[in-house]
Amino acid sequence: MADRPSARETLALATDSFEELPYPARKSAPDGPLGWPGYDGSRARAAARTGEDESVVCGVADVEGTRAVLIAFEFGYLGGSLGEGTGDRLEAAFAHAMAHRLPMVSLVATGGSRMQEGMLALTQLQRVARASARAREARLPQIAVLRDPTTGGGWATLGAGADVVLALPGAQVGFAGSRVRPPDADPTAYTAEAQVAAGAADALVPPEELRTTLGRWLRLLTRPSSDPAPPPHALGVPDLPSTGWDAVRRARAPHRPRATAYLDAYFTSRVQLSGDRCGGADPDGMLCGFGDHQGRTVAYAAQTGTATRPAGYRTAARLVRLADRLGIPVLTLVDTPGAANDADAERQGAGAAIAGLFAAVAAARTPLTTLVIGEGGSGGALALAAPGNTWATPDSYFSVIAPELATAILKRPPTEVEPTADALRIRPQDLVELGVVQGIVGPEGGEAEGSC
Repeated sequence: MADRPSARETLALATDSFEELPYPARKSAPDGPLGWPGYDGSRARAAARTGEDESVVCGVADVEGTRAVLIAFEFGYLGGSLGEGTGDRLEAAFAHAMAHRLPMVSLVATGGSRMQEGMLALTQLQRVARASARAREARLPQIAVLRDPTTGGGWATLGAGADVVLALPGAQVGFAGSRVRPPDADPTAYTAEAQVAAGAADALVPPEELRTTLGRWLRLLTRPSSDPAPPPHALGVPDLPSTGWDAVRRARAPHRPRATAYLDAYFTSRVQLSGDRCGGADPDGMLCGFGDHQGRTVAYAAQTGTATRPAGYRTAARLVRLADRLGIPVLTLVDTPGAANDADAERQGAGAAIAGLFAAVAAARTPLTTLVIGEGGSGGALALAAPGNTWATPDSYFSVIAPELATAILKRPPTEVEPTADALRIRPQDLVELGVVQGIVGPEGGEAEGSC
């Protein structure tokens, strides 16, 4: 990005109002802690050029009606680098957020640690990490906006360490800055777009949409609730299947309502959380985020009817853990023939990813609600299901494994698939009788036959 707005210009873009915080005083030795020749002159020129006396501006702002602490990096001041004075300001900003129970937003644009302060500059990353961890323990949401450039320790702490990571299109983003990468490195790997694709950032946000997007995220993440999310109404056929194979056939019907239709009907607005923070994303198989349902925030993780990839399970686990920390109820939608079982899925840690989601759901203190809206295929579906609060639609089924695979495992001929589906008792009404699901949801304004 050739045009780099200043910290103040970015704050004006992102906020309705901004009040700068007082900064801790620090006495600096001539040319800094290392006595670096010419350092004082560099700082003086940076101050004259930018109007700032450090590389960050910190304060309290209103963003679309939500109060928050904002940190804005000034890249024009020594490349937005982190030194001891920067660490003082960042630590004070986090302390103010915790004292006043305010969410944090970091508008990051930095080249990393300040060379003229050596290891003392590098250790500021530990200060930032400690302050961030304490805010996390205090259950305060943290959002990062990646500007151009976001590299080095700033990316590896305030950037990648945030709960939600948004990025401006075209921004340079990566741990390695442009001057320290291998000469043959692919430059497209160090972009905001690449980080979103790799699951390290959640979404690209055009500058003109930044305030609205931040406002929506802040509003949704700061509305805890102890009440479970009600299950959505059924959007498909209202009658119940007559046989097990009929249940399978209807759940696999190509025109049956899928996750997107349910989410659109349930939420008046929603924002998307994407990526597992481990190098992967499953945007076609798992939809995660937060939405507004009847005036309160509900988190969601929804399978889309495909075989779920390991990155999808890790993203869902990330969503559940974040919602649990913030006290936000979770809605999950089950719809998968099962977990992806190809060789790539195994190399990507399918077992560990599914185990991680099982653990996140089991450990959650916030209420979880599940609706099975299509196929419930084995452990790959059960990992997303809320124990004791799972519901089903009339055009769904839940099975220990697909009837075809069960038939093969039992060494039965293919002609036995339909009787095997009946024997497995996978219809919604069977699941209610077995106590696997709480009940069968009906359409809006009506009840399904046999519902509880």
